[in-house]
Amino acid sequence: MPQVFPTTAPGNFTQLTDCGQVVMTTFYPFQWDLNYGNPMVLNDMTENLLYLANRGMDVIRLDAVPYIWKQLGTNCRNLPQVHTLVRLIHLACQVVCPGVLLLGEVVMEPSKVAPYFGTPERPQCDMLYNVTTMCTTWNTIATRDVGLLRHQMEQVCALPRTCLFQNYLRCHDDIGWGLDYGWLARQGQAEVPHKKYLNDWFTGRYPGSWSRGELYNDDPRLGDARLCGTTASLCGIESALASSDPEALEQALRCHIMLHAWMFSQSGIPVLYSGDELGQLNDYRYHGDPAKADDSRYLHRGNFPWELSALRKDKATVPGRIFQDLRRLERIRGREPAFRSDAEVALPDSGNHSVLVLCRRYGEEKLVALFNFSEHAQPIPVPESIRNHPGSWTDLVSRQPLECKSLEEETLDLPGYGFLWLKASPAEP
Repeated sequence: MPQVFPTTAPGNFTQLTDCGQVVMTTFYPFQWDLNYGNPMVLNDMTENLLYLANRGMDVIRLDAVPYIWKQLGTNCRNLPQVHTLVRLIHLACQVVCPGVLLLGEVVMEPSKVAPYFGTPERPQCDMLYNVTTMCTTWNTIATRDVGLLRHQMEQVCALPRTCLFQNYLRCHDDIGWGLDYGWLARQGQAEVPHKKYLNDWFTGRYPGSWSRGELYNDDPRLGDARLCGTTASLCGIESALASSDPEALEQALRCHIMLHAWMFSQSGIPVLYSGDELGQLNDYRYHGDPAKADDSRYLHRGNFPWELSALRKDKATVPGRIFQDLRRLERIRGREPAFRSDAEVALPDSGNHSVLVLCRRYGEEKLVALFNFSEHAQPIPVPESIRNHPGSWTDLVSRQPLECKSLEEETLDLPGYGFLWLKASPAEP
């Protein structure tokens, strides 16, 4: 069995000195693994779930779903019985409390995630965290190459539109580099060196990096580690403020806003992590707390900065600019039908390795979103979906029209970390 927390909770078993027995503890010594091979365990856990439903819970999270079935001779992850158990739990909800949704936490490589939706005939989880897109997004920021992200999103968009993801940039946990290393290998990228580059970049060790994060559960034996940090600090806002560099701060703010625009552009439910709406920075005070010092996830679990919330209406401040820009994006997303989860989505090649193009269509509503994942301005050919549309296009954020005559040689210039939400207007008679 691979270790989940090799540094803070090494091993998978704990010896109990009072009775001389050994118990499986995949996550922490105080957190015993349950034996779902015993029917009483399934019955009791289902009873717990129904108790929560009776207390008014509308969404219930199934934590660490891939680990819940154990079998000798296996790594005890993603076994077929797991899907049977989730199916049984879903059936119980359908019969007793059909209004309750099951949210599955599946922190696994891309190919392992989608099966936890089940099928339309045999559903399992109603929603899943979009873990892979989150970590692939940060990979794209570090590499300035959208190839893997486009490949990942093509897989997501190929799923039935009933598959519902919660999309996010950050959460209370670390960023685990659960990337598609098979695809990266075909591009000449080896897993261990690639992870090292990502962790070096986001911890500020790599030359020229403006990102500020910390490693979590670094395992030198495998060359593996996860990453912690708030969105603002990983984007460079912390280092820019520390150096009093206005150009670096402007670049970091554009990165922060662009990433949220990208998250808002995905199908599903966008989720803002507490503090990201104000640009909350890393909280290093946990180092001085013995109860927290061994867990670097507390770096991004600082108390909510209520003093910054008072600045949210002042766009001359960092919190005010971030809050108002995100509020604007949220309002646009809420009123535009093209952002619906059941809209058609396509990801054509942009012709530039740093720019991602996302096309959304719902009925007659058409939207083309473009995102520059590089700090440098990038020219791209006018996307075919725009050239071939006889009407006009308007950027929903700036409200400025896009002037183009459908010529092959015409290009669009995206500033560093720039983005556009272009909406098509019908051709005038």
